Amino acid sequence: MGSTASALHLQNVSYEKKGPIAYVAINRPKVMNALNKVTVSELKDVFEDARDDSAVRGVILTGAGDKAFAAGADIGEVSGQSAVEAEESTRFGQAVTNLIENLGKPVVAAVNGFALGGGCELAMACSIRIAAESAKFGQPEVKLGIMPGYGGSQRLPRLVGKGRALQIILSGQMIGAQEAYRIGLVNELVPSTALIARAEEILNQVIANAPLGVKFSLEAVNKGMETSLEEGLALEASLFALCAGTEDKKEGTSAFIAKRAPQFHGR
Repeated sequence: MGSTASALHLQNVSYEKKGPIAYVAINRPKVMNALNKVTVSELKDVFEDARDDSAVRGVILTGAGDKAFAAGADIGEVSGQSAVEAEESTRFGQAVTNLIENLGKPVVAAVNGFALGGGCELAMACSIRIAAESAKFGQPEVKLGIMPGYGGSQRLPRLVGKGRALQIILSGQMIGAQEAYRIGLVNELVPSTALIARAEEILNQVIANAPLGVKFSLEAVNKGMETSLEEGLALEASLFALCAGTEDKKEGTSAFIAKRAPQFHGR
């Protein structure tokens, strides 16, 4: 898992940084990368580390093994929770998905198998989702007497529309990668052998651009989705003005005029 993982004392998540990309993998393949309390806590730790490390420009999130991205919550834990404990657990999971969504850096979900329940919710919190052709998605919580709790009831309709989201949530049925792509839940389908390489290719396209421009674009889209058009446009104008005052804007425009490649520094 590398020195970074050792420093964070990780058991269920692997974490490695290579150049500007941080690689995060849920590492419980024997239980289909199920999300128990320890695993969710470790995801919080690694994403906070990636957020705070200025050398990290983007993150790839995937699952260990070839069967699952994350096949949902640890049912053994859920079955023994009281209502108070369940709310605490849900709030914590929501905090982690919010962290991923609002990292200020692009996060690509490389969905390599089952993304069910909390696994689907983790993927939906990412900036971009690419999936292996064998991937499957679903929110099967109603089959267990519960409901989505890590943001699924909110992010899924925002991504695919209310009607499609309700069908997936209320039926509890899985959908295949082709259907997930058709309804807009995932951006691209790729062969499983090319999944990480394609995620790297997408991130490298982003990393070539100005870090603050990327950060503020993410903020404008994420916050703008929660507001009126008028409020969203006001936010866009404010963030555009912040970009205009940066050294990277001077560098980007100068490089364009001089017909050379820009050298951005995030300032």
